[in-house]
Parts: sequence; C-alpha cells; structure tokens
Amino acid sequence: MTAPRPHPAPLPISAVLITRDAERHLAAVLAACDFCAERLVLDSGSTDGTEAIARQAGARFECQDFLGYGPQKRRAVELARHDWILALDADEVLDDEARRAIAGLDLSDPAACWQVHRRTFIGRREILHGPWRRDRVLRLFNRTTAAFKPLAVHEEVVASRPPVLLPGSILHYSYASLPDVISRSLRYAPLKAEVMRRKGQRPAIWSLPLRGAAAFFGSYVAAGGWRDGAAGFVIAVARVIDSTLPRALLLFEDER
Repeated sequence: MTAPRPHPAPLPISAVLITRDAERHLAAVLAACDFCAERLVLDSGSTDGTEAIARQAGARFECQDFLGYGPQKRRAVELARHDWILALDADEVLDDEARRAIAGLDLSDPAACWQVHRRTFIGRREILHGPWRRDRVLRLFNRTTAAFKPLAVHEEVVASRPPVLLPGSILHYSYASLPDVISRSLRYAPLKAEVMRRKGQRPAIWSLPLRGAAAFFGSYVAAGGWRDGAAGFVIAVARVIDSTLPRALLLFEDER
C-alpha cells in the first residue's frame, strides 16, 4: 500500500482581509488561500454569518470599529503574525494558477512584491472590456518594506520597488447586480470627497461636465466598454459618478 503524500507545509504568509457582512463569498476566499500559515479576518460589526464562516474555516477572527478602508487594512496588517502579507478583499478568490505561482515563490527578499491580474464579475458575468479589463492589483508584499496608504477609500499598497506580475488571476465577485455598481459609486462618493478635502482640493463648477464627459467617453468608447453591452454602459455611468459627485459634494458644502 502506498503511503499518503505529506501535505505541503504552509507558507510563512498571513492572508489578511477586512469584512463586514461578507458571508456571500468568504468561504471561497478563505479556502483559496489555505496554503498560508495564517488567515486573519478583521471584522467591523458583521451581523450575518461572517464570523461563523471564518471560524469554521480555521481563520483567526478579530474585531475593529471601521476606520476607513486604508486605515482598516493597515490595522489588519499590523495584527498579522507574519511579515509576508497576502492582502485580499472579502470578494476576491485566487484561481488555481495564482495559488501555484505563489507556492513556488522565493520569499527570501523582503523588498520583493507581486501583483495579480484581477477579473471582475457582475453577478456571474465576467466583464471582459472597458476600464476593468487590465486591472492589476498589488496583493503580496512584506510589511517591512511596503504598506497600504491610509486613505479612506481606494486604498493601495505602496512598495519600495515595482511589483512583479504573477501568473493566474484574482476572481473579483465585487458586484451582485448592475444597480450594485451604481450604488457602490454613490456610497464611496462622500469618502472620496473627504480625501479631497483633506488634500485641500477645491474643484471648479465648470469642470464637472467636462470631467463627466471625459469619464464616460474613456470608459464606454476609448476602452471599448460598449462591447459589454448594458453592463459596459452602467460601468461608464459609474465612472461619471466617481469623477464628478465627490467634487460636487465639496462645492455644495462650500456654498452652504
């Protein structure tokens, strides 16, 4: 009888993600990073099955009042037990090719970092064109040489050297439906306005129509979003909201 093959030792990586009511995809996200020595879920007040799913998967579950996306992710990185960080959102699932690529990495250089191609879905439909088609995100880094920017929204990792692109993809199940695309842009607008306020930015009212038109043309026409049909149109509308509504909120406050 053939002896069973030993299970590979977990990599000295902490997979970290922040959650709030994230039960929809959490089990798949955690299962796809089971090669990590630690999986840390930092929650900010979930009332659904997020905690139960995380604990059942063997993840470490911690709580923190929401600080803004950037500061919350920085806190998750601080809590991790390992310096190597695999930062995922609660709707991002590594595919098998990306898992194999990470398993074969040389982690001896703390300045090294890697980005992954991200394939975004609306419901079960993958968006193949438009501004999302070449989305690449830095997701694997060493916290001694890289860190999240402390931005309230649209946070990103700043590293000491350019990232290397890994084979494979992140499957990004970000939007449940077309209305969800618009509602997400509306929800983020006040956070973006606050970032602009702190930077001292004050837009001109005349710039809003120009920005909106440029955002729509860039997404729907120049980037080929029209090829995704109604989804491409809605994404272009969301881009208009992203580029104009935060600025409009700032102007409205100045007029009060």
